[in-house]
Amino acid sequence: MPAPVIGGFLSLKGASQAMPKKLKVGVIGVGGIARTHYPGWLESPHTEIVALADIRADNLKKQGAELGVSKLYSKGEDLIADKEIDIVDICTPNMYHTPLTVAALEAGKHVLCEKPLAPKPADIKKMIAARDKSGKLLMTAQHFRFEGTSKALKAEISRGVLGEVYHARSWMLRRSGSPTTPGFVLKQHSGGGPVIDIGVHILDLTLWMMGHPKPVTVTGVTQDKLRRLPGAFSNWGGPVKKEWDVEEFAAAFVRFENGATLILEVAWLLNHPKTHGEDMQMWLYGDKGGAHWPQNLILKTDNKTRQHLDIQLQNAEGGEAHAKECVAFADAVATGKPSPVPAEESLAVLTILDALYQSAASGREIVLKG
Repeated sequence: MPAPVIGGFLSLKGASQAMPKKLKVGVIGVGGIARTHYPGWLESPHTEIVALADIRADNLKKQGAELGVSKLYSKGEDLIADKEIDIVDICTPNMYHTPLTVAALEAGKHVLCEKPLAPKPADIKKMIAARDKSGKLLMTAQHFRFEGTSKALKAEISRGVLGEVYHARSWMLRRSGSPTTPGFVLKQHSGGGPVIDIGVHILDLTLWMMGHPKPVTVTGVTQDKLRRLPGAFSNWGGPVKKEWDVEEFAAAFVRFENGATLILEVAWLLNHPKTHGEDMQMWLYGDKGGAHWPQNLILKTDNKTRQHLDIQLQNAEGGEAHAKECVAFADAVATGKPSPVPAEESLAVLTILDALYQSAASGREIVLKG
């Protein structure tokens, strides 16, 4: 029997299956990225979506109708106060993550929050404190960890195939690929530009692959040259507006306590290949081998035979990554497992990105404390 379709979203659950009591999910911020979360909540045997919240009444009503959800709130705080809800999924612009997450945890809810967990490390520390006090789970929605390519490469690295990873190069670059909505390009809503929007993706993935070494210094630069040119445009939404107050490009050099190093580059606007989409790559270099993602090549050298070996990994796991992260979080809540992406790991990511901004503003290397 084909999988049923619920409100335009594919559900992988069989209609005849007998299920235990489900965890009730409320989603705050129903446009954009939230639409990639719905299939995961529908797929999980542990959850059902029972409430939505958004400040845009028309969008809220539309999403409610598509999902068959009747509890619709104009304020996230009202959804959080709903005693029926077990899990709050926060999909708002970045600057609203902290107050909503803290409020949800204080109300006794588990929280899945979109990346970045917060634009500032101090805000993530507030979230961690609220999580610890509540005893509930908190997870950052870093969906690239759930890609089949990522999981396959991580498994090899965990087996020691690369040995000690002592250097990495990572980038996520777009050519005329900037968002244009205020939630992304105005600092009062976003907290930053591509550093916060997409830098958090590739940096989180790289640190995860490296085993989360402790960063000790960061040198960074930012640029906003192309958006200032006459006729500047984005493939994602037409003309680039002058009201922007975030960067379009950034680069950083990071040193870690164990001696490893990392070069990071991110951009929305850059004269770089890939007119459409983006170029997202990671190179890892270890003393036993190197690796490339997402091509998923392992690069080995046999010194005895003086041969170079390029090994192509096979990706055993499919599925859409945004949905899979929701399924993983639901399973963790239902079965008492740890958070699949703990807040402490997001704190390390944002500590580096915040230091990048500090270094760009001051023109000097930032030494990280603690």
